[in-house]
Amino acid sequence: MLLDTASLYFRAYFGVPESVKAPDGTPVNAVRGLLEFIDRLVKDHHPDALVACMDADWRPRWRVDLIPSYKAHRVAEERPEGPDAEEVPDTLSPQVPVIEAVLDALGIARVGVAGYEADDVIGTFTARAKGPVDIVTGDRDLYQLVDDARGVRVLYPLKGVGTLQVTDEAWLREKYGVDGRGYADLALLRGDPSDGLPGVPGIGEKTAAKLLAEFGDLAGIMAAVDDPKAKLTPSQRKRLDESRPYVAVAPTVVRVADDVPLPEVDTALPRGARDPEAVAALGARWGLGGSLGRLLATLGAPGT
Repeated sequence: MLLDTASLYFRAYFGVPESVKAPDGTPVNAVRGLLEFIDRLVKDHHPDALVACMDADWRPRWRVDLIPSYKAHRVAEERPEGPDAEEVPDTLSPQVPVIEAVLDALGIARVGVAGYEADDVIGTFTARAKGPVDIVTGDRDLYQLVDDARGVRVLYPLKGVGTLQVTDEAWLREKYGVDGRGYADLALLRGDPSDGLPGVPGIGEKTAAKLLAEFGDLAGIMAAVDDPKAKLTPSQRKRLDESRPYVAVAPTVVRVADDVPLPEVDTALPRGARDPEAVAALGARWGLGGSLGRLLATLGAPGT
């Protein structure tokens, strides 16, 4: 089980009231909410291995160099050295180091790699996996990794993580008319304002799905632009032709990496806290109470 950690703690932050605070009055709603999420996921799905995948760089330079608008609207501060600062709610930012410290004390593997997003870490773990993979994320970009033959699914939270949309190829075909491999091409053509991806003007989701059904993949669509016999409307042909510079670079930006240099890490689900003293101290310092206690009990339960 691979967690898109930032996606989940953002959801926890907005889903749990800010009135949930530490003894000193600091909000810990994202911390407690994420612990509740992980507890429910382990109880319901019994993973053998669990990795909290992190954004070491939420807006990698290699993506921005290809498409400068990539996530540009979410930049709080540009930094020539190192990753740009992302716009994050003031009361969420201080909770992230607490989340990291608690995960480390519990012994839940936490992996971020410089120059890469969590999506890329997830893509690489998925590519290397020898068995089924469940990816837990509120980010549809990762639908591109869905692969029935390899048992790769996306568990997309609809309400907390108690209600998860299980995304497999059948679901993708019914919703978008594509499989996992085709989803990246569909997203690239359609564009994604939330990530600053312009897409091809005039090509929405339905048109993109029709073109992919007709021509197979992005390469087939662009080959059709050069084929006067291909079934493209004049407008589609013109817009795709004019978008060649974008189409040439967008696949590298949209597709998650599968070759990230991952560190050696023990991904096995812990059967108890790695550092019980640190867990107890963090629980007391931040008032994590029942959220932390329930997760500890779940990790230690027989058959988890």
